[in-house]
Amino acid sequence: MTVLIAGAGIAGLTLGLSLHQLGVPFRIFEAVREIKPLGVGINLQPHATRELMELGLEDGLDLVGLRTQEVAYFSRQGGLIWSEPRGMSAGYKWPQFSIHRGGLQMLLLRSLQEHCGMDVVQMGTAVTGWTDTADGVEIKLENRKSGEALGTEKGAVLIAADGINSALRASLYPDEGPAQWGGTMMWRGVTKWPRFLTGRSMAMAGEKRRKFVIYPIADLPDGGSLLNWIADLTMPPDYQWRQQDWNRGGNIEDFLPEFADWTFDWLNVPEIIRSAEAIYEFPMVDRNPLDQWTFGNMTLMGDAAHAMYPIGSNGASQGIIDARILARELKRHGMGPKALKAYEAERREKVNKLVLMNRGDGPDKILDIVADRAPDGFEDIETVMPLAERQAFADGYKKVAGMDMAALNARGPLIAV
Repeated sequence: MTVLIAGAGIAGLTLGLSLHQLGVPFRIFEAVREIKPLGVGINLQPHATRELMELGLEDGLDLVGLRTQEVAYFSRQGGLIWSEPRGMSAGYKWPQFSIHRGGLQMLLLRSLQEHCGMDVVQMGTAVTGWTDTADGVEIKLENRKSGEALGTEKGAVLIAADGINSALRASLYPDEGPAQWGGTMMWRGVTKWPRFLTGRSMAMAGEKRRKFVIYPIADLPDGGSLLNWIADLTMPPDYQWRQQDWNRGGNIEDFLPEFADWTFDWLNVPEIIRSAEAIYEFPMVDRNPLDQWTFGNMTLMGDAAHAMYPIGSNGASQGIIDARILARELKRHGMGPKALKAYEAERREKVNKLVLMNRGDGPDKILDIVADRAPDGFEDIETVMPLAERQAFADGYKKVAGMDMAALNARGPLIAV
């Protein structure tokens, strides 16, 4: 029997590679006819990078991303609140990567095709429904663009990895409706610019209602960086936000005025925005935590299970961890409900806590606290927020996200091969 996977995103492709590593048969069905390197920059934390490196992808990650050395938080006035080393610079055994989402997806796809053949992912084929059978599942397939029925396929289990707007999740929770918008709009772009800070830094400035995030995702031949940046603004409750779309263009005049005077000695924010090669607009959305992922011979994974705000750099990382643990349980317990329930038991409550923590701004909450205590800036951050308090914020999030350094370095591999 075969594991059937709906969706060839980061989580679905990682699951395919992991099942191949374990010798478990699988098939992936992807709704789009051609996977293209869409999206913007993301970060992979060491607990997820470890898993990809154990799949043999270290060289590929170095080709399409950069090893992050530092994260730094700044006030609206550009004053340093907190900085800490990241990845191997911090003492992890594995790096943190700043990487283009589409570049990572293409790396996973190429690796899977090299190992399993070009037809391992069936393109242009959406999974629209399933039925439990006596010995597994039967899924319904459709060309999403034309609506043409493409027949059915049988397998042992179905894994719904079809993203934040998962059709399979919607069939389980028909009253849920669209993703939850928390009131923040994001404008994201890429800009060629000289290196800033360490040249491998991820920086955040401002507070929840007005925040700027920036980090390099590639080096340029002239010694500069290709910078990925995000400008966040909290909008009025009646703001008419539009459905999330990886490729919807944004209007610079909708947000640039709010950052017009953000010129720091380490970064010129308005000029970086004006120099962008392209700008995209997104609502910051997530999904409410669920109290059940597994239904008979199917389960949810990745954003279909736990879409979260892009705070703390953990969305893609958590989908990768899902895939590795699910693959391990399918090998350990066989392709059936026992494996799916074991995976859910290990993952669901942990990730639900992270979804809720991100709604509270996760590690970025430090920006809000400082802005509230020192709205006009500060000369000495220690008088505003002592070091011990800042350290506690950073450490607390790492523990919830499963990226506590001592614990990660000490534990064995999720999949022993």
